[in-house]
Amino acid sequence: MNDRSSKKKLARMRRQRRVRARVRGTAERPRLSVFRSAKHVYAQLINDDTGKTLASASDTVLEKKELTALAKGEGERKAKMSVAFAVGKMIADAGKKAGVSVVVFDRNGFAYTGRVAALADGARENGLKF
Repeated sequence: MNDRSSKKKLARMRRQRRVRARVRGTAERPRLSVFRSAKHVYAQLINDDTGKTLASASDTVLEKKELTALAKGEGERKAKMSVAFAVGKMIADAGKKAGVSVVVFDRNGFAYTGRVAALADGARENGLKF
């Protein structure tokens, strides 16, 4: 565990545990969990009382035509940021279908900048309240 990437991953896991100690999703107010990898971004609405995922969205389900349009960038957003914004809109729509309008945001140990913030902005724009 001496290499840099494993230390970074361990530090993120510690931050994740600290946040999860305080953030808990319920049926009325589920947890919006965000995960970002080097290539993709994922979001889930989770009810921690029952341990069930109510809705999920990711950029892997976007159509190729949509993805190439977003990869060029949208307005002032860069490629990955515009994709994360679109995933935020998708999770908000999926949440509406599941009857969810208010959520608790779980950044999952990631800094609230870049793609994580863009996903949150997209979800807020489509009607989710944090």
